[in-house]
This record gives sequence, C-alpha cells and structure tokens, in this order.
Amino acid sequence: MRATTTRPIQWIKAALKAFEAFPEGSKLEGLRALTIAAEGSKADIAKPLKGFDGGVMEIVLKHRGDAFRVVYAVQIADAVWVIHAFQKKSTEGIKTPKHEIDLVHDRLKRLKEMLT
Repeated sequence: MRATTTRPIQWIKAALKAFEAFPEGSKLEGLRALTIAAEGSKADIAKPLKGFDGGVMEIVLKHRGDAFRVVYAVQIADAVWVIHAFQKKSTEGIKTPKHEIDLVHDRLKRLKEMLT
C-alpha cells in the first residue's frame, strides 16, 4: 500500500470569511470535499468550473433549498487553494453569475502573482 501525501488547504481570506457564514451542514460537507481534494482525489460533489483551465474546481452544496459554492484550485504551489465561497442566487438558472466568475479570475490571477 502506498502512502498518500495530503496537501495543505490554504484559504484566500475573503473566501474563508464567506465560507464561515455557510450553514453548519454545508460547511461540513464542503470541508469533507476539500479534504478529499487535499488527498489527491475528487469528491462526487466537485466538478471542473467552466471557463477555466484544468485544476479549478467547484464544490456544489445544497442546503434547505439554497445553493452554496466553494471554488478551489489544485495546481497552485503545493496546496489546495480555496479561492472563493458564495451563496448562489442565480437569476440565470443553473449558470454561475458572471460577477462570481470574474471574481474567481481576478483572485486566481492575484494569487498566482503573489506566489511567484
């Protein structure tokens, strides 16, 4: 049996603050999915985020009719980086609102600049 290396989970401060406001059940489910990512796998509730190169994933959380999202990147430095967390209040059906996608692009760019 080979040993697995668990990568650290790092948070952009604003993402952590938003995540901490999620309902308790959603937080537990989100942390479980992030732990699976840190161990090198992908949770069933995680999927690639459309509009990004590989390695940017979105965790889909549902709680009492509300929808929450946690966006993380697995290909930055030696950690799983949580870039954004938000309650999805889409007026466009299942599509993630453009301002949320723009925010992820911006945070990803700044994070890469900070780490290089």
